[in-house]
Amino acid sequence: MKELVCLSVFIILSALFAIAMIVAGFICQYKKETPVKNSIYECGIKPINDARIQFDIKYFNYAVLFLIFDIETIFLYPFAVFVNELGLFAIIEAFIFVSLLLFGLYYAISRKIIKWV
Repeated sequence: MKELVCLSVFIILSALFAIAMIVAGFICQYKKETPVKNSIYECGIKPINDARIQFDIKYFNYAVLFLIFDIETIFLYPFAVFVNELGLFAIIEAFIFVSLLLFGLYYAISRKIIKWV
């Protein structure tokens, strides 16, 4: 029971602290907008054109594929560390996981998402 009281006090204080930081941000912010504040910052150089750069969709596709296979590595690392203790069922689950990711890679290659030019 004592642990639940400590946990609830911790959660309440954490929520109050987060709310207090948001309120402090609203209180301390500058309210007056000027053209200088709204201008693009380029290291003291007068801006030439718009700061937004339109990237090609190929970069987004590569970024998503990188994230998918990066997360695969993160999920497989604990499995590789404890593979001797997990047993046959965990090994089968890991093979299913890797086969799903390889199917996703095959799909990306077949849809020519990875083709650069």
